[in-house]
Amino acid sequence: MYMDRETLRKLELLNQLRLTEEQKHGVLRFFEERAADEALLDAVDTAEVKPMVHVMPIMTVVREDIVSQPFSREDLQREAPETDEGYWCVPRVVE
Repeated sequence: MYMDRETLRKLELLNQLRLTEEQKHGVLRFFEERAADEALLDAVDTAEVKPMVHVMPIMTVVREDIVSQPFSREDLQREAPETDEGYWCVPRVVE
């Protein structure tokens, strides 16, 4: 990302910030360093690298996705203080 004083000024206005000259200098220096890092990465030849999402292969060990209904609505509502036609009744919190 290219960052100059004018872009930084616009961002200050947009975000309602008031940076000191020292802070502005630090932000601009940070983006200059990131641009240099980006240039180094752009110089790397990646023609033989296959596109990937993760550097290491990911193995997700999970159980089988089996649909089941271990509890019925009646079982779950048996201990509820109050129900109405299969729904839990709770105290009103918004008037």
